[in-house]
Amino acid sequence: MTAHIVHVVHRFDTGGMENGMINLFNILPPQDYRHTVVALTDYSDFRQRITAQPVEFHALHRAPGHGLGWAARLWKLLRQLKPDLVHTRNLAALEAQFVAAAAGIRATVHGEHGRDVFDLHGRNWKYNLLRRAARPFVTNYIAVSRDLETWLRTTIGVMPRKLHQIYNGVDSEKFHPRVGPRPEFAHPESIVFGAVGRMVAVKDYPALTRAFIQLIRDQPERSKRARLAIIGEGPARATCQKLLQQAGIPHLAWLPGERDDVADIMQAFDVFVLSSRNEGISNTILEAQASGLPVIATAVGGNIELVEDGVNGTLVRPGDVAGMAQALLGYLDAPARIAEHGGNARRQAEQRFSIPAMAGAYAAVYEKTLRRGR
Repeated sequence: MTAHIVHVVHRFDTGGMENGMINLFNILPPQDYRHTVVALTDYSDFRQRITAQPVEFHALHRAPGHGLGWAARLWKLLRQLKPDLVHTRNLAALEAQFVAAAAGIRATVHGEHGRDVFDLHGRNWKYNLLRRAARPFVTNYIAVSRDLETWLRTTIGVMPRKLHQIYNGVDSEKFHPRVGPRPEFAHPESIVFGAVGRMVAVKDYPALTRAFIQLIRDQPERSKRARLAIIGEGPARATCQKLLQQAGIPHLAWLPGERDDVADIMQAFDVFVLSSRNEGISNTILEAQASGLPVIATAVGGNIELVEDGVNGTLVRPGDVAGMAQALLGYLDAPARIAEHGGNARRQAEQRFSIPAMAGAYAAVYEKTLRRGR
């Protein structure tokens, strides 16, 4: 019998959480699971990356504020869809658990993929009051990192038997180490420090840009070889471009905006950099590791579970521009270090973070939840 799962998110757009959902839809057997996505606000063409089966999408166009019209629309839609299980993700969709209960749905899962951008450490008492109020209605929880799992248990009070920690998976065939010459952007002798992601405040790309500028100022002779690439769109893109322009080095950087050929672009990088103020589990770190790249990352959230300092990358404090510049310098003149750390990163991606392993873990939680619901 095919189980119908309704996935409720705030918005379905370009992002790591959505990429993980797509990987799940593309690998879970369609004879076992049928999927529908309900976006409380809206969805984008990012959904077109789903290739294995048709997935229906609904947008409720929830307006900002405290109106409950969206809840009535969701209740009506759930009564119409008659799902076997409802899976909500992150704080912005958590209220849908109350609506699912009102619609008579007894099998539910809630996933935590990263804390709210306005509460990076999960301490906001109003948010946590909502999370605790929802506990009786959630059959099982999924946390994408040990950090989030511990926080759900100790701060939110989720019972350990309801908690399941599942890492995201990465496609190690699509993302693979570079073979042959660099495909674009910089000459063969360059060292390209690359980042990929939404250019929003929590990712703190201005800190990375300032660190790159400091590296060039402190070591001007290295400007012949050091290059920076930041792939993504968002408000911080203009800020980073302005910083590079003011420093007189826009020609050493490439900020093309959003791209849909990330796997190919990773082939142009030598070192991957993530400057976030907080993270759940970063899909882009996993993609970079599968691409055989060492990773410089801030020591926050799930980053410390993926990057082992001195083994497959380097960890720095969030917001530490000088520390980030030093980490960049540590790879600039060390091709052997890049090769060693990149090789270790690739092995970790293959051995610990496969998409089939992730999908199997999700399927096990779904089956456990469905049994309790019945």
